[in-house]
Amino acid sequence: MDKPIGYWIKRLDAALEAQLDRTLAQLKLSRRQWQALTILDDGALRPGELVEALRPVWGSDVRLRERELATLVGRGMITMIDDRLTLSDVGRRKCHEAAWLVETARQDLSMGIGIDEYAMALSVLERMSLNAERLAR
Repeated sequence: MDKPIGYWIKRLDAALEAQLDRTLAQLKLSRRQWQALTILDDGALRPGELVEALRPVWGSDVRLRERELATLVGRGMITMIDDRLTLSDVGRRKCHEAAWLVETARQDLSMGIGIDEYAMALSVLERMSLNAERLAR
């Protein structure tokens, strides 16, 4: 407990990022590709709607977006039907495989942490984030 909370948050964030990247690499997916598949798993979207849904996690880098989506199209995971992007059968299977792997990894990451402890940690982090954002204004 001699390290400040920022140290532990950064350390956890880096470990979570690396673990997610390793998990998705098993399926030859990037995190952004997985996010796009997950959003489209909820239903077909027009290209602009998908861009808006992904903006909070992808940002506004057009070249990055085009490259990641082109890869999914090229691998036959996303198709266009009636001006809407949708998952192909291959994309849906890949999305569900990734969801299973990610959930398994999440369970491993929270091993030894009770449900109440996890909920409390989230609550504390949320309140601290809101306080920090309020103070930064």
